[in-house]
Amino acid sequence: MSITRQPNSNGVLSKDRLEDIKEKFDQGLFPQWMVSDPEIYELEKDKVFGFTWQYLGHESELKEPGDYVTRWLMDDPVLLVKNKKGEINVFLNSCSHRGTHLCTADVGNRKTFTCPFHGWSFNTDGELMGVIAGNKVFGDKMVRPEWNLRKIPRVETYKGLIFGNLDKNAMPLDDYLGELKWYFDLFLARSDGGMEVVGSPQRWVVNTNWKIAAENFGGDPYHVATTHKSTVELGISPQDPLYASYGHQVQLNHGHAINVSSSDNGLNVPPYQGLPEEMWPMFERNLTKEQLEVYKKTVVIVGNCFPNLAFHCPVHGNEGHLHNYLTLRIWRPIAPDKTEIWAWFLIDKAATEEYKQASYKGYVASFGPSGTLEADDTEIWTRVTKASKGKMARDRDLNFNNVLNYMMGMDKIEPNKNWPGPGIAYPTCFTDFALRGMHDYWLDLLSANRDE
Repeated sequence: MSITRQPNSNGVLSKDRLEDIKEKFDQGLFPQWMVSDPEIYELEKDKVFGFTWQYLGHESELKEPGDYVTRWLMDDPVLLVKNKKGEINVFLNSCSHRGTHLCTADVGNRKTFTCPFHGWSFNTDGELMGVIAGNKVFGDKMVRPEWNLRKIPRVETYKGLIFGNLDKNAMPLDDYLGELKWYFDLFLARSDGGMEVVGSPQRWVVNTNWKIAAENFGGDPYHVATTHKSTVELGISPQDPLYASYGHQVQLNHGHAINVSSSDNGLNVPPYQGLPEEMWPMFERNLTKEQLEVYKKTVVIVGNCFPNLAFHCPVHGNEGHLHNYLTLRIWRPIAPDKTEIWAWFLIDKAATEEYKQASYKGYVASFGPSGTLEADDTEIWTRVTKASKGKMARDRDLNFNNVLNYMMGMDKIEPNKNWPGPGIAYPTCFTDFALRGMHDYWLDLLSANRDE
């Protein structure tokens, strides 16, 4: 597969305009009309979400044969089910007869899936098992295997995370994640047995564009002291307005971005995110020397796996009662100005039940649909989208008078050449390097021509 730039047929990214936009990107300027433009959104559906790896779920959600969950790849419904052999199959959740949404439940256990339209039934391997009236209406020439459920073109996993891709020619997931794997392992591989999902993912809809949410996790700790000011006033967060800046922001390949806040610069948190000391030998056994060097001083890990999988591994609580967990987020676009959020809670399998329960309560209070931090963020995201929908904000003037500022750090901040991990690491989280990298990759995908 070769990728070359070419003008788009609808003119929204013509060759001349594309060059102008790219030039502005390089200067740290982002045209506001592109935030939630309907034409850009249609391009994203095809050129971004049609060719990138997207998170579907975690292996721990499917424990027994027949266990299933239903998910989405953008607009495509997806069915994940464990078969009798313990393998996880991933199908388009659409009956091969007339296309009905086959399974509408979020989660469950079944031996067969029966279509509510005409009653065709399929087993956990997607094989067509039952056809009502069978030979009487279809004759003897119907070849049943030809009408099995359709598999998602590409499905691969990394450390328990299940990803799907609608492009059969996509690069391997291992290559796509690239440099991000080193950082994923800080929480996915630190303990024996890895992580497990507790409970079902929570879902809610926010009137915002998916990119705003992806940015917020991927490279914007700058918002913390202002947006989450109430947590400072309540004593939940530090008084220091720069506390979210302490650490490193890392720009990674394929539009991935991560921020690793550190106790090096005054954040008083015990080693290894305050996790119980009896777990430390596992970290030292499972992580490399370089990973331990970073993780031992880590307070918060937050980032975005392009395009729409965010991850947040924080420390919450008061001294003596600290808890840590991992939340994974999917920003599923359902309109240019509407996003469905899916949020998973994960915790180390090796942690005690008491610790797991305490961490879960902290997660719900902070990042549940009505959590303190969640409510702060979503209110701001809706305001950005609302302000970007008006005539003036969406003016496509070639002089680019309506641009947003992504210039932070361009003139003053140099990479830390001694950083032990991969990627380009900057010695502060108050910078826009990761977001510029995310948008550069986004624009490359939007303007790509794929000759297969």
